[in-house]
Parts: sequence; C-alpha cells; structure tokens
Amino acid sequence: MRIAGSNGQTTQRALRRAAIELISQHGYHGISLRLLAEHVGLQAGSLYNHIKSKQDLLFMLLKSIQEDLVVSAEQKVLPQRGTLSRLTTFVKHHIEFHTSRKAEVFIGNMELRSLEPDNLKVMIDLRKRYELILRSIVLAGMDERIFDVTDAKITTFAILGMLNSIPNWYDPKGQLTIPELQDRYVDLVLNMLHKTESTPQKKVARK
Repeated sequence: MRIAGSNGQTTQRALRRAAIELISQHGYHGISLRLLAEHVGLQAGSLYNHIKSKQDLLFMLLKSIQEDLVVSAEQKVLPQRGTLSRLTTFVKHHIEFHTSRKAEVFIGNMELRSLEPDNLKVMIDLRKRYELILRSIVLAGMDERIFDVTDAKITTFAILGMLNSIPNWYDPKGQLTIPELQDRYVDLVLNMLHKTESTPQKKVARK
C-alpha cells in the first residue's frame, strides 16, 4: 500500500487499513511501527506526525471499530417501534456488521488483551453500552410477557455469544446469503427467548 499525494486524512485512512491488515495477520505484538510505515510507504519517523505510539494506534483502532458498532446499532435499533421489531433489527444489524467487517471484528476481540488498563476500561464501557441495547430489548419483552426468560443479563450474554461466533465460520460463498443467515438467526434468537403470545408472570432477574 502506497500513499499518493497524501494529506492528513488520507494518511490516517491508509494507516488504519494497513494496521487492520497487519494486526489481523500477525497480531499486535507481531508487528512494529517500522513495518507499518513500510506498508504505507512512509519513513518510520513520519508516523509520529500521525500517532503517538503503537499502543495509541491500537487503542484508536479498536475504539473506532467499537464506536461504529455501537452508534450504528443505536441509530438503527432505537427508532424501531415495538420490542420484536427492535430485536429483529438488532440481530440483523449485528450480523451485517460482523460479516462485512470481519477482520476488524477479529482484532477487536483478540487484541483487547493488548490494551493498557486505562484504554481497556474505555473499551469495556463501550461494550457495556452495546450490551445494554440488547438487554433493554430483552427486559422489555419480559415486561410485556412475550419473552419467557428469567435472567436478562445471562440471556443477553448468551445471545451475543451465539451471534459473535458467526464470523468464525460463515463463508459468503456458502449456501446462505446474508439475508438468509439473518432470518435464520432471528428465528434462533426468538426460540432462545421462548417467544409466546402471553407468558405467565414470573419472578425475573432485572440485572
């Protein structure tokens, strides 16, 4: 990758693309700033005009990925009317994001361990913000007695765990298109929630 006629924004985008590619291939600890500079056609010293350190690069990268996920989910899910519509939109959005940005999602999950404590805390807070979107949907369904579950927190983690595994196995050249995959997983999530027309009230864990 070479930067032709670059300005600041062009360089930042090139560095981001190169960092995603290199970290997904070699891991955070397997690359150096010199390798990154060579990949985009810059002198190693020039990188410090754009980033403070290798850790700063990783943090900015992971933070931007997670923010994209959270903000796009909020924009698509929250305006929906009705609990089932919000749930369907959340599942479909999650799958679309995680399959279209597979390399970013991979390093976003794998390289959390490489963040320094203060940076890790920011990422954990962003992840909790995302989890809260789904948990609020689960809680609403419990209150409306259309979901037959007893613990919103554990149910949220279970759904996210199932959805997060998709990029590990999904092949766009396989038998399922993304819309077909989305529909299958909406059904799976609804089955997990035991969707009913009316479920007797139970004591539930609102965590």
